[in-house]
Amino acid sequence: MKKKVIVDKSFEFSLLIIELYKELIKKNEFVLSKQILRCGTSIGANVKEAQAAQSKRDFIAKMAISSKEARETLYWLRLLEASHLVDYKYETLKTEINAIINILTSIAKTAQSNLRNER
Repeated sequence: MKKKVIVDKSFEFSLLIIELYKELIKKNEFVLSKQILRCGTSIGANVKEAQAAQSKRDFIAKMAISSKEARETLYWLRLLEASHLVDYKYETLKTEINAIINILTSIAKTAQSNLRNER
């Protein structure tokens, strides 16, 4: 169930990040906009890769990458909000990314626990 939720949530979050990216570009902010676009959209890409994992260890590794990208995205969101480069709904984005981080952490912990129990 969580796997389906994270696929949908990460995709929808990517769309929100693209909207933020567009706003940053309008303000001629090209460096931070690329950073937030890359990490914010790669979360879902890595989740989709995890669905096609070759092994349980590969699945865990892909989900760990997604989690790292999500945490990086939170960092950039906090930085953008504090810098006041654009007036934007950062709270909504931060709420969403925190939910994604929690789901990814839960999936990774469960997968690691299941892998240990198989031994």
